[in-house]
Amino acid sequence: MNGSTTRIEKMPHLVDAGIHAFLVRLPANGEMTEEMEKELIACLQADILIVNIPPGRKNPNVEQEHPQQMRYLINHISKSTIQKVIFISSTSVYHPQNTTITEHAPTEPIRGSGKALVQVEKLFQANKSFQTTILRMSGLYGGERHPGRFLAGKQNLPNGDAPVNLVHRDDCVGIIEQVMVQKKWGEIYNVCADKHPTKREMYTNAAKKLGLAAPHFTENGSLSYNLISNEKVKRELAYSFRYSDPMNDERFDD
Repeated sequence: MNGSTTRIEKMPHLVDAGIHAFLVRLPANGEMTEEMEKELIACLQADILIVNIPPGRKNPNVEQEHPQQMRYLINHISKSTIQKVIFISSTSVYHPQNTTITEHAPTEPIRGSGKALVQVEKLFQANKSFQTTILRMSGLYGGERHPGRFLAGKQNLPNGDAPVNLVHRDDCVGIIEQVMVQKKWGEIYNVCADKHPTKREMYTNAAKKLGLAAPHFTENGSLSYNLISNEKVKRELAYSFRYSDPMNDERFDD
């Protein structure tokens, strides 16, 4: 199994997990060095590729640079042995609609990172050299990502009564596995836990579990939210979420 990272210090972690590790950095502008291009070409010697390269939220040029990086990658995938791709996207591609969101909802994001992802989704879908399934992941928690740390101690936060959309790392992995096992190619799936507690409930409860200061939410103001539906992934993959309720689940660090 091949795997890549952009940081050389992470290479030993991949090796320890039994992964053939490659250092791959995709150019946003200009050309990749010959050495780095060789790394990428070698990494792509496989049948199935999982692409999990999130756009930088703080990058003011993300709408231009991230799609350019992915165009470079897609060009090399087209020349490789890769036949199937799982592209990890995000539910941030949906703009707040104050309703339940299925995979048929319009993708009109507000943030630049979400707009970049919409572009990239279309790039992968348009390429006929391979088949792509898109997984739109909700907010990730699990392992070192404990939700109690996300908003602990923060003040005057809006949208306290809005529902949260979270998914545990292990369920992300489980769904990726099932896409491959069941050969569900050319699809789009929302990936989100079953339950949607409010932000106030979720992050107050999670902070207390770690003994951290609870966040404070404003009481007034109109709500802006999405409630992400996971019905398609449960129906088509017959998948049952291991971590179905982020707030009541005590196993954050499993």
